Amino acid sequence: MTQFTDFGLAQPVLRALAEAGYTAPTPIQAQAIPPAMEGRDLCGIAQTGTGKTAAFALPILHRLSLSTRRAPRRGCRVLVLSPTRELASQIAESFSDYGRHLPYTNTVVFGGVNIGRQERAVAPGVDILVATPGRLIDLVDRRALTLEGVEILVLDEADQMLDLGFIHALKRIVKMLPRERQSLFFSATMPKNIAGLADQYLSSPVQVAVTPVATTAERVEQQVIFCHTGAKQALLGHILRDPKIERVLVFTRTKHGADRVVRGLDKVGIAGAAIHGNKSQPQRERALAAFRDGSCRVLVATDIAARGIDVEGVTHVVNYDLPNVPESYVHRIGRTARAGAEGLAISFCNDEERAYLRDIERITRQKVPVVGFPEGFVPPSRQEAAETAAAEERRPPRQPQGRPGQRQGHGRPGGGRGQEARGGGRPGGQPGRDQRAEPRQDGRGGQPHRGNQPRPERIAEGGQRRPDGRPGNRQGQQRPARPGGGEGGRSIGWLDRSPRS
Repeated sequence: MTQFTDFGLAQPVLRALAEAGYTAPTPIQAQAIPPAMEGRDLCGIAQTGTGKTAAFALPILHRLSLSTRRAPRRGCRVLVLSPTRELASQIAESFSDYGRHLPYTNTVVFGGVNIGRQERAVAPGVDILVATPGRLIDLVDRRALTLEGVEILVLDEADQMLDLGFIHALKRIVKMLPRERQSLFFSATMPKNIAGLADQYLSSPVQVAVTPVATTAERVEQQVIFCHTGAKQALLGHILRDPKIERVLVFTRTKHGADRVVRGLDKVGIAGAAIHGNKSQPQRERALAAFRDGSCRVLVATDIAARGIDVEGVTHVVNYDLPNVPESYVHRIGRTARAGAEGLAISFCNDEERAYLRDIERITRQKVPVVGFPEGFVPPSRQEAAETAAAEERRPPRQPQGRPGQRQGHGRPGGGRGQEARGGGRPGGQPGRDQRAEPRQDGRGGQPHRGNQPRPERIAEGGQRRPDGRPGNRQGQQRPARPGGGEGGRSIGWLDRSPRS
């Protein structure tokens, strides 16, 4: 198959591909699309950046075009599971692009945003649902979604979806699906233990592996620099002063490490943004949008971004910390040199990480070239680095920018986890936990309204009615959270809080 027209895809799909300028399929697409169009189960393995999303999206859209069946109410016909929110959003965008001339609906659901809107989106039924496992289970538990009508199941980044972090959620989801369905698994790596587990969910699958498992992208030049831990921050700052580095992804092993790297870059005048699981969804979206449009050239991330970022023009990847899972290295450096471009991956390796480097070289079956420090760089001594780290630990906490007694970032208008989410800040509501408690005048414990004097109209004895006509809350009682959040898109109460995906 040398052209997309050779597959026999539906005309609306071919029209969308032609408008996007796609004519020749990639190797993974050429081998995966025909059996997927036939309805066969499939396990596809290929390098990152080789078009795996189109390899399952195109045959799915073709198969939907052959049927007049409608999506069941509060259900879906196609379920695509993704390990990260960012990857889920990109998959949904791809379905929208390839299916722009087809009358099918697709919706993406993930944690960190208001669940009420997602409930309303899936209520009439959707043809294609892209989801992270945690939020999908939330919707099922709230009886807002049923999986009885799923015809096709897709696991993108299947190795991570079948790993311990998601396997329990996946087992529960699979039990809700019909036994008669098509299953498509795609990934860039597939360790043997995970491959054995995948066989439990596939029926006589077609195996498609266009490159050896865990093969790095050919156009990525790789380097490793040996340095002690305390020299990494200074080394990164020195490298990023090079104006030739237009857009760089920096990977750390921990969330706090990512924030620490951003602070260190800020001290030397290099603007950067962090993206990881502790960031709110709006923060993650803003950071990714700034990285895409070029207003922020440095994005510091944990492995959440190794599988969830598809940004054109990433010239460099820096492994500030080497990953302890060697397969993650393949995904990390695959963020550059995409779509035929070239890229450079630089790894910092301290004494403790040498074992990680050996594992990476063993699984990729190639040695990573060792290079020295760049010209003009003088690494700090271990003692100097230790003193700098100690000063960083002693730095005073950042003062909140809001009103007295309010934590930074809380009480945002319409925010999902601000002061209003904890019951405070609303007329007649209980004060939030972030307010500083003072003894009540009557000697009973509690938390009055912030300030020296409580507002008279908000004081209500148990059972008495307030001036606005609403019954007052007894001290110590908390107003129950309303399912689905508040008006205007606000997320109120613990029901809207879901595990990070």
